[in-house]
Amino acid sequence: MKLHEYQCKALLAAARIPTPKGLIIDDISDLAQVPGSLGQPPWIVKAQIHAGGRAQAGGIRRAYNESELHTQAEALLGKHLKTPQTGGASLPVNHLLIEAELKVKEEFYVGLALDRSLERVVVLASRVQGLEMVLIAQQNPEAIMSVAADLINGLQPFHCRELAFQLGLNSKQREAFTSIILKLYQLYVHKDLTLLEINPLALMEDDSFSVIDAKASVDDNALYRQTDLQVWRDPSQEDDLEQEAIRNHLSYVRLSGNIGCMVNGAGLSMATADLIKLYGGDPANFLDVGGDTDSSRVAYAFRLILSDPQVSAILINIFGGLVRCDLLAQGILSAAQEINLSIPLVVRLEGTHADTGEEIFKESDLQVYIAKSLDDAVKKVVKAAQGDVA
Repeated sequence: MKLHEYQCKALLAAARIPTPKGLIIDDISDLAQVPGSLGQPPWIVKAQIHAGGRAQAGGIRRAYNESELHTQAEALLGKHLKTPQTGGASLPVNHLLIEAELKVKEEFYVGLALDRSLERVVVLASRVQGLEMVLIAQQNPEAIMSVAADLINGLQPFHCRELAFQLGLNSKQREAFTSIILKLYQLYVHKDLTLLEINPLALMEDDSFSVIDAKASVDDNALYRQTDLQVWRDPSQEDDLEQEAIRNHLSYVRLSGNIGCMVNGAGLSMATADLIKLYGGDPANFLDVGGDTDSSRVAYAFRLILSDPQVSAILINIFGGLVRCDLLAQGILSAAQEINLSIPLVVRLEGTHADTGEEIFKESDLQVYIAKSLDDAVKKVVKAAQGDVA
């Protein structure tokens, strides 16, 4: 679950991490509070959406007086914003964060994430702050410093000082930097975050630091114990189909392709998507129906895939270990007949009662292509999606 910038900064402020004074605006009439709350201009007007790249898209603006403040706010609030990170879509701007502009001496990037290869939380830092940190990591990896927290003792002050030395900070700056990084780590762990980025972390004239922008994501699997964060979920920023899948206990992520995928098992789902790309196709979704699924859940998942209008062919890749392939076939068949399926369907079944499941499909009046291997199934569905005979 992603957090808005203003929500993330509320967590940071509660952890006594310096942030600019700000005001959340949900209605233009609220702008009257800005001068009294934030002091004299200039003010920074920031659209609150779940995506980066807001500055390039005009979602972060400066106002030098109250007239400009109203003009800039009216241009954003209640509108939609498309950035390089929204995937071609646009997101509604329901909140604005208005902040007093700070006088900044230097800016840094700081990020905390889980390194799965090390099985540790890693802190990243760089003088090269900006949007394309992934690109910087590829083209100029030496510009990014990192330290890994200890498995038992967590992040220690010497870890932070090591980063501070690499960033070239003086003794006063190192002390302030170490304090902030340790607090960020505690926040990351205690709030079950999967990502925490400060971009930029600003160095002020008095050698103190302040968080100018921040983003955070919470582990969905930990929301049951992070009830204070769960109420911050903003459905307006999430895909409708993904929300529906969550409500029905399915792992679904909408992608940009035209080949619908239904697979049981996250690893098999990713392997299926990779193979589709390898053979020149483009998956429309990631959909893991789970290893203990039943016919009703599979039928619902099938309808979920077809609710995406860009899907022109479907691949079903099921390994029947805990589940029976014939029962799943019945569920898929019932759903397909109910909605009058008119696009090609490629099926690969392995495991318990797979032969019986295949016979159920063969005896139906659906346009079904049975595959004997994953490789064969992917080749067939890519051809079908391209309009060729599978």
